[in-house]
Amino acid sequence: MSSPPSPSPARWFKALRRTRLGEPCLKTYPLECVDLLGRARVAFQAGRTLKESFRLGQLEAVVRMLEEHECDFVDALGRDLHKPRFETVVSELILIKNEALHAISNLKKWMQPQHVERNLSTTLDECLVVSEPLGVVFIMGTWCSPVQMCLVPLVGAIAAGNCAIISPSECTAHTAELLHRLVPFYLDNECFHVILAGTNDLPEVVELKFDHVFFTGNREEGSKIAQAAAHTLTPVTLILGGKNPCYVDQHCEIATTAQRIAWARFHNAGQSFVAPDYILCHTDIKARLVQALKCCLMQFYGSDPRESRSFGRMVNLELFNRTRDLLWRSGKVAVGGQVVEAEKYIAPTILTEVEEQDPIMQQDVFGPVLPVLTVNNTDEAIAFINKQEKPLCVYAYSSNSKVISKLMSETSSGSFCSNDSVLQSLMVALPFGGVGASGMGSYHGRHSFDTFSHRKSCLLRSTRFECVTYLRYPPYEDRNLSLMTWASTLSQKTQGWCQIL
Repeated sequence: MSSPPSPSPARWFKALRRTRLGEPCLKTYPLECVDLLGRARVAFQAGRTLKESFRLGQLEAVVRMLEEHECDFVDALGRDLHKPRFETVVSELILIKNEALHAISNLKKWMQPQHVERNLSTTLDECLVVSEPLGVVFIMGTWCSPVQMCLVPLVGAIAAGNCAIISPSECTAHTAELLHRLVPFYLDNECFHVILAGTNDLPEVVELKFDHVFFTGNREEGSKIAQAAAHTLTPVTLILGGKNPCYVDQHCEIATTAQRIAWARFHNAGQSFVAPDYILCHTDIKARLVQALKCCLMQFYGSDPRESRSFGRMVNLELFNRTRDLLWRSGKVAVGGQVVEAEKYIAPTILTEVEEQDPIMQQDVFGPVLPVLTVNNTDEAIAFINKQEKPLCVYAYSSNSKVISKLMSETSSGSFCSNDSVLQSLMVALPFGGVGASGMGSYHGRHSFDTFSHRKSCLLRSTRFECVTYLRYPPYEDRNLSLMTWASTLSQKTQGWCQIL
């Protein structure tokens, strides 16, 4: 692993205390978290993050860190997830750089106050909305995309002018240690900190009182984080997992559909919050779709995916055992099914003859297993989807635009994508987040900036025209009320309640 660039001596000593270069990174204990939070608060209150030039410098540093240490990130994710270089660069590093560069290009515009429409009573006033930073925010990443889920929200927090404490997932230890080592060398040492905390410690850290909490993870952990944040009335953004349905209509291009679904499901060995969780396919095309999926797996990973350099491994034995048990207790294996515990390897697997009551349909699947269920029509698919909790994503494949429109309008989910998968969760122009059981709040691009900002309403007016506004003051007279009521009727069509105030 290459050494980071040499910073100034003072900065080097600060970083040395935190990173212990050459030694394993140690767990961050609560007292250390209190100290880091205190330092970040002092830096924020001093106005350190407010200037546009500071924010741009930090965003450029994020890009520089990714470019100068691409090989280190590839190595860390390879150790943690057996993640191929291609997947690391495309789905982690490029995505973060795109977010940072988009923020750099648009920051000046985002920071400008937004003027709102004036009315008769505010003709000489100034009405605007100012985006101000929240303060010190806490960002908790997840193990399935351990760099992306830490740094994409961080880009939004930096752009909005916040200080931040980041907690990478303990499940991906090499990636967490790399972030812990590199961040102090690139970002401001008082405003931005990385802690190494266990999942069970996170609610205790949240209770230290941040100004916003951003969490990516499963529903059980998300619920604990939300409860801990509620104790201090801290707002939260939760990006949670869910069983993302994928409807395949009888009118679709089977070969292309199979390729796109197989890529999305088995990318990163199926460890994804946004991958299709199960297929609802029309009965008439089930056999052709399953055969096309088999062909895709052969094309992607060869006859033995275990030997493929393009296929990953489960992040730990706990997830391996859970996924293996779901696989063995549900449906019938159409392809795959092989497991090697010593390698945390589960072959890309397609299950058929799956019933709604099977264990694999009762829990989120974070592994390379794709159940295929059948329905007789679009209405039946919609009814099936709507019986479940609201998912993070809904996917629909059809060449019939009416079918796509029907799925999109009659189901509720955090996001929707037709005739492809996952891409809607990667675009900087689209907000991404959950609804109901799949989370709350959103991020990406301008939406990240807004998530980490308070939109403050501002009315700037003078003391002129007191000859009109005096009507609102006591003692209350019927004549004054009549005048105000009359003024209200003039403005109701466009401005609503009485504008003379």
